[in-house]
Order: sequence, then structure tokens, then C-alpha cells
Amino acid sequence: MEFFRFGAEVAAGEEAATGYWMRWQTVVCALIVVAPAVAAVVVAARARARPLRAVDLWAPCWAGMHPAWLLAYRGLVFLAMGWLLFQMVLFRGFSAFYFYTQWTFALVIVYFAIATIISAHGCWLYSKRCITPDQEVNRFLNRGAEQNSPMTLPFRTNKNMNVIRYHEQEADEKKAGFWGHAMQLVYQTSAGAVVLTDIVFWVLLVPYMSSINFRLNAIMGCMHSLNAVFLLLDTFLNNLPFPWFRMAYFVFWSCIYVIFQWILHARGFTWWPYPFMDLATPWSPLWYFFMALVHIPCYGLYWLVVRAKNSFCPKFLPNAFIGTY
Repeated sequence: MEFFRFGAEVAAGEEAATGYWMRWQTVVCALIVVAPAVAAVVVAARARARPLRAVDLWAPCWAGMHPAWLLAYRGLVFLAMGWLLFQMVLFRGFSAFYFYTQWTFALVIVYFAIATIISAHGCWLYSKRCITPDQEVNRFLNRGAEQNSPMTLPFRTNKNMNVIRYHEQEADEKKAGFWGHAMQLVYQTSAGAVVLTDIVFWVLLVPYMSSINFRLNAIMGCMHSLNAVFLLLDTFLNNLPFPWFRMAYFVFWSCIYVIFQWILHARGFTWWPYPFMDLATPWSPLWYFFMALVHIPCYGLYWLVVRAKNSFCPKFLPNAFIGTY
């Protein structure tokens, strides 16, 4: 608490001055932000994952579960989160987007918006694939015996079923397009961001700084808990891969937010949404370094959740779990 109070007192008198940006802490913090951003760009450009199948964007990982359930869930979450964000904008105005929380919350909404559209398209494809085999079988079974002898019926049925299976296999192996890859990118960026947002809020801001910058209310509490809950439930249902290297996009997302804050303050803003971002604090390099390092366990925690699902579900629920990653 002493660190935050000291930083607030110093910033109150010096932030408007040009010297605010000429202190040594600014240079060190800039290196702490720029270095991970450059590394993230390099990793994202060089790393390669196995091809993303289009079917994994909308098919659940549980046997017997119709894709419509995943579509319904994603659609309802999109509406619920959109309503919460709308209420926050009504409460604070567009200044609500001054916070990393609203950035991340909006990013999760973008994920569920794309996922809902792709799931709707997937359900349409699934309905065609599910109805066709029954129609083919019934068409042959309903024919007269004189047209379908015992020798020709199996032959023609199997031939048509083989064609159907071929087209199903072809659809399963179809690679995801631009929006499919965008959906996965936003999904994994959101995964790390919601963990970081909720940990910082409940562990650091609420216990130590609620009397300084804000007071907890129902909307803020929901936004800092439902974001992770909704995304985790989607993870439990979906069959999306979760390669480790996409942590680079999560790091890049946070770096963009920090640069955004610096640009605002360079243009005259005098209040930091998070006190540990204040460059006037002599301990600011340590805070920036700590926040940079905490990205690793935040993303790693979500990666472990996905890994646990794909490792334990096939062992304990072999007849129910059909995930492929």
C-alpha cells in the first residue's frame, strides 16, 4: 500500500511535466514492454501447429451431444455478456474501455460472436449429413422386392453409404478458413487474458485498492468472474486445440493495452486505471516486470485445464469423450 500511495503523491505533482517521461523508470519499463512484444511477434510468425479442422470449430467433444447444444450455449453467452457490457457502458460511459477488464470482456464477446456464427453454419452442415444416410436407407427399404433383390439391395445400399461416408470424411478433413483461425486466435488470447484479469482484480485490486480507485458492485463482480466461467464451460464442451505458442497473442494483447495507456497519458491524461502502471513510482520497473512474468502462469493455468480435459476424460469417460486433441 505504501508503494501505491507514494506513487499517487508523486504523480499528482509531476505527471503534467515533461520530465515525467524523461525518468529512468520510463526507459526500463519501455524495454520490459517492447521486448516481450517483439518476442511475441517472432514466435507467432515462426511457430506452426497442426492444421485446424473446420469440424472442430463447431462439433462438441462429447459423444451423443448435438452441435445445436453448443450453438445454443454460445448464443446465450454472447447475449448475456453483451448485456453486461452494455450495462457497464451505461454506468461509466465509454470511459469503461479505459480498463483492461473491458478490453478483455469485449474480446471474449467477439469470440462468442464468431463461435455462434460458425456453430450455426456447422449445425446446418450436420443436419445435412445426419439426414442423408436415413433417407438413403429408407429409399431402398421402401422399394418393392421385384426391384430390389436380396443380392442387389445390399450392394446398392452399401455403395450409397460408402459415398456418404466418403463425403463425411471429406467434410471432417476440411481445413478451417480465415474466420476459423481468427476464432481460435481470439479464443486462446481470451483464455490467458481472463485469468490475468480475474487474478489481478480479486487478489490485488479488491483487497488493497478498492478504496482508492473504485468500489466493488454487482456488475463489476460479474464481469470479473463470469468471463472466466463462460469461457471454461465452452472449453469443457468444444474440441478446439490449444497450442502453447499462441501465448504470444496474449502477450501482444497486453502490450497493446499498455502502449494505449502510455499514448493517452502522453496526450494529457493524468489518472492511471491501475496504480502499478504509474511510471512515477520508483518501484514501477519491478511492477512491470512482475506483470510481464505473471502472463506465463496465467496462460499456463488455462493450458493445464485443457490438457487435463484431453488427458483424463478419455481415461475415465472413454465412451463419452471423443476429443481428438
